[in-house]
Amino acid sequence: MAKKDAPPRWDRKMQQRLARGEAAALGELYDRFASLVHGLAHTVLADERAADSVTREVFTHVWEHPDAYDPKQGPLRSWVATLTHRLAVQRLRATETAALAQGGHGTTEDLERKVRHASVAARADYIVQAMPVPLRAALELAYFQRRDYRQTATDLGVTEDEARRRLRLGLQLLSTAHDAGAPPGYGGAV
Repeated sequence: MAKKDAPPRWDRKMQQRLARGEAAALGELYDRFASLVHGLAHTVLADERAADSVTREVFTHVWEHPDAYDPKQGPLRSWVATLTHRLAVQRLRATETAALAQGGHGTTEDLERKVRHASVAARADYIVQAMPVPLRAALELAYFQRRDYRQTATDLGVTEDEARRRLRLGLQLLSTAHDAGAPPGYGGAV
């Protein structure tokens, strides 16, 4: 039996394949994580072209520096998300700083507030995408379709107590979005 804290086998194998320069590995990694990367970048930047650019930058970085990922630090998914967040925030700061320098409205405090807001939104998006399907389904019913816990229980075919439990756990996970600016689960991007 594997150690409890051992990274998933797929993560270790992927890193080894990338380190060997297997182009097919990069394709698989892209297929698996491109929507996550683009979604997080878009959440931070609110700009499709900038999100596309950050997506390219993330996968270029992974291809050029596969050894930057340490499987002992956490899942590859979390590392890629953290890298995406860091690069998107750098892009946002650079763009906003350039706008301020050209006489745009706002202050450095406005910029940092915008960065914090974008970071929390990206973290919340990551948390929702990463949470177990039963919790995500309960939250979607309750908040996007405005179902109460009784209707949620009926729609999901579970007891009212189970619906309340799922909603409570989902909200507890989401409440951590304010705790830090980067997606959870990895000690450092590079």
